Amino acid sequence: MNDGSSVDRLAAILRRELEPCPPGHRLPSSRELTDRHQVSPVTVSRAVAVLADEGLVVTRPGAGVFRAAAPTRAATSGDLSWQEVALSADPPHAALDVGARAADASGILTTLSVPPPEVVDLSGGYPHASLQPERALAAALARAGRRPGTWSRPPVEGLPELREWFARDIGGPGGALTAGDVLITAGGQSALTTALRALAAPGSPVLVESPTYPGTLAVARAAGLRPVPVPVDADGVRTDLLAEAFAATRARLLVCQPLFQNPTGAVLSPARREEVLGVARRAGAFVVEDDFARRLVHADAPTPPRPLAADDPDGVVVHIRSLTKASAPSLRVGALTARGPALERLRAVHAVDSLFVPRPLQETALELVCSPAWSRHLRTLAAALRDRRTTLLTALASALPGLLPARPPHGGYHLWLRLPGGLDERDVTAAALRLGVAVTPGAPYFPAGPAAAHLRLSYVGTPGTAQLEDGVQRLAQALGPAGGRPAGADA
Repeated sequence: MNDGSSVDRLAAILRRELEPCPPGHRLPSSRELTDRHQVSPVTVSRAVAVLADEGLVVTRPGAGVFRAAAPTRAATSGDLSWQEVALSADPPHAALDVGARAADASGILTTLSVPPPEVVDLSGGYPHASLQPERALAAALARAGRRPGTWSRPPVEGLPELREWFARDIGGPGGALTAGDVLITAGGQSALTTALRALAAPGSPVLVESPTYPGTLAVARAAGLRPVPVPVDADGVRTDLLAEAFAATRARLLVCQPLFQNPTGAVLSPARREEVLGVARRAGAFVVEDDFARRLVHADAPTPPRPLAADDPDGVVVHIRSLTKASAPSLRVGALTARGPALERLRAVHAVDSLFVPRPLQETALELVCSPAWSRHLRTLAAALRDRRTTLLTALASALPGLLPARPPHGGYHLWLRLPGGLDERDVTAAALRLGVAVTPGAPYFPAGPAAAHLRLSYVGTPGTAQLEDGVQRLAQALGPAGGRPAGADA
């Protein structure tokens, strides 16, 4: 029986059992339901969610699931079928002038979804609360709240002091960048959206790494752009194919992650760093540098290379930096760095989309990064990421040696695993979830379809390292004997 029918069947059983129960009656615990009905914890969680959507039960965190006072019925809806036509019917010229827009957020939502408590989270894209500087954030928020003018309107470009801090953080010693080159954004995803909408017209090609961050593909397609893949290997984006892609498409934009690329973990080699800038400069194109992992360097890593933006006097690079990954999901503060007319274009699009980033959030970010607690947190985080990576690799070496990557990254928060031939990543992902571990399938990371099956395993979403070991054991059960066969060189 597939998981969907199991959920439906359990939901039907629970409905019948709830009929004679008074409001406030507590349902058995998830463990009791799992044992009684011989289903997985995920099935129980989904069945309860179905009943909650129907208004039959209410969930009280830490207390349990209870019979609702009265089922809440959804308001009678009219005929919504007309929307299918309205949302898909383009004007006659659209096919010629503009690429088809598609707001496909499936790749992003996979890592944003929070699994039930009993599921080991090897899919999440944000640090667990145990990795967040919660005390430092609380103190920064309190100090920011006492600042005069905290609730007033900030400059469209962002607070001058915060822009200056980002300029130093990105450009390094020597003043390669100034506050005038920086625009404060609501996190990295917002910065990416602004950059692509400002620098490329609808219908244009945009070169992207393959595989790449699904959020890049989602933003590009939603803006009516055409993502064109350029393969990545162990040394980053392949510059020989990059030059060919620029020539063939006449693209004016490349989006890349030179440091600990998501999902492969590759670091752009020194020779290719120069080649990327040279190829883009000759093509008259911009390079959007998504520097998402700059503050996710592990404690045992060598000194990472400087951002491309720090060595770019000609304004080729539009740099993206965010505080979110290294701090907390809701500290959505980032920066876009550019020079010349490009910055004015970015500023205009940013203002149209969001007016400005809320000042209390900017003030809190400024208080955090300017406090001694920030550097202490980064050292603690670097050590924790090293330990979690080591734990996950050790567990894989023991339970799934055929999946070990050839060159594990010393930065970021995930591993990219190539599955043995013949395995379907969708089947593996579903089987793993039934066994209580959430992993991310590789297909959404490929702009034009994968050549092989992959999984991405994150190691920041769990409370500690013990859950990582448990998650690998559950994944090994999902893979079965096939997981032990060598998978070949990692992509």
